[in-house]
Amino acid sequence: MSTLRQFINPGAVRRLFDLTEDAQEYSAVVEEVSRNVVFRGTNLWILMFAIVICSVGLNVNSTAVIIGAMLISPLMGPIIGVGVGVGIFDTQLIRKGARNLLVAVVISVFSSALYFWITPLSEAQSELLARTTPTLWDVLIALFGGLAGIVAATRKEKTNVIPGVAIATALMPPLCTTGYGLATGQWAYFLGALYLFFINAVFISVSAFLLVRLLRFPRATFVDQVQERRVRWIVWIVVVITVIPSVWLAYTLVERTLFQRRAELFVAQEFDFKDSRVVEKRIDPRMDVRSIEVFLLGEPLDTMEVDHIKSRMARYGLDQAHLVVNQGRTSAQQIDVNALRSGILEELYKQNQEALRIKDERISELEGRLQRVSSTELPVRDILDELRAQHPDVEDFTLNRNVLYHVGNGPPDTALVAIARFKGRVKDTELDRMKAWLKARTRMDSVIVLVQ
Repeated sequence: MSTLRQFINPGAVRRLFDLTEDAQEYSAVVEEVSRNVVFRGTNLWILMFAIVICSVGLNVNSTAVIIGAMLISPLMGPIIGVGVGVGIFDTQLIRKGARNLLVAVVISVFSSALYFWITPLSEAQSELLARTTPTLWDVLIALFGGLAGIVAATRKEKTNVIPGVAIATALMPPLCTTGYGLATGQWAYFLGALYLFFINAVFISVSAFLLVRLLRFPRATFVDQVQERRVRWIVWIVVVITVIPSVWLAYTLVERTLFQRRAELFVAQEFDFKDSRVVEKRIDPRMDVRSIEVFLLGEPLDTMEVDHIKSRMARYGLDQAHLVVNQGRTSAQQIDVNALRSGILEELYKQNQEALRIKDERISELEGRLQRVSSTELPVRDILDELRAQHPDVEDFTLNRNVLYHVGNGPPDTALVAIARFKGRVKDTELDRMKAWLKARTRMDSVIVLVQ
C-alpha cells in the first residue's frame, strides 16, 4: 500500500470522487458498517425470507424473482465489515463480521437445501446452472462491485449503489445453488456455487480493504510495520488462491466457446453438398473428449470423400477433435426425429427465403405505385357537384391530369384538362370564372377547359 500511495494522492482521490475526508465522518462510516454486520432479529428474518424467495426464483427460472431476493438480502453487511475491519486493523470488527457471515452462510445453505429437498421441481434450470461455474469475470465483477459499494459508503451524499452492488455481485443465488447441490447430492454444483460465493465475498472484502487503506481511515489499534506487512501478505495470498482456479475455469470456458464456433463453421462449410444434407450435429467441446458427430441424409459420401473432409479439420483449428460421420441407415436409426424435423424445416426456410424476399420487394413496389396513383386521383364527382352549384347549365363533366408537350425542345409540363358540355351557349366570362375556380380548387397552375 505504501508503494501505491506514492503514485496516488489520497486527497486527490477524495476530491475526484467527492468522498468524505473528515475523520469524524470516517468514524461514522465505520460505525454504520459495524451496525450492518450483525445478524439478529430483523436482519435474520429478512435473510431467511430472501433465501426462500431466491430458491423459488432459481427453481422456476424467474430472473425477476432472483433479482428481488438479491435486493432484499442483507449479506453485503458482514462482507464489507470484514474488509473494513482488516483495513483499519479492528480485530473486533473482523471477528464479528466473519462470525455473522459464517452464520448467514450456514443458514442460507441449509434453508435452501431444505426447500429443494421438499419441492417437487428438482430439475436444474438455466438460472441455477449459471451459478455453478465461476470464472475470472466473476472476480472482476466482485472487485469493482465492492469498490462501488465502499465508495458509496464513504460519499457525503448517500445513494442507492449498495442495492445495485448486491444485484451485480449476486451473493444470494450461489448460496441457494449450493443448497440445491447439497439437497440433490450433485457435488459439482455444490462446490462450484460455493466457490462463486467465496469469490464474491473475498473480492468485495478486498475492495473495501484497498479503499480504506488508500483513503487512510484512522486505525482502531496501533500496528507496527511487521504486523502490517504480515496482514498485507495474508490478504494477497488469499486473493491469489482465490483467483487461480477462476483463471483456469475462464480459460476452459473461452476454449470451449472457440471450439464450438470453429466446429459450427467447419460443418457449415465442409458438409455443403447438393445430394446430401446435415440434419443434426452434436458437438462436445470438453477438452478431454472433443468430438464432432454429424448425421447425414441423402446420397452417402464415399470413404475417400470423408477422409478428405477429415484432412481439412486442421485448417479450422480442429486437428485434435474426433469426427464421426453417420449416414445411410445408421444415421436414420440414430437420429432424433425432432432434430430431423427441425433440420428439414430449416432447409425449406433457406430455400424459400430468397423467393419470399423477391415477393416482399414486389409487394412493396406495387404498394408504392398504388399510393402514388391514389395521391394523384381527383375527386371528379365532388368537383362536379360543386361546379353545378355555380354553373347549373353543366350537363357532362370530366377532369384529368395530362402531360402537356410544347413544340420545340421545351420541357413537358403537367396540365389539368377539364371537358364540359353545357345545355346552351356559354359565355367566355363564365369559362374564365370556371377556370379560375378549378385552379383554386385543385391547386394547379395550368388548367385547360374544353367545351363540347
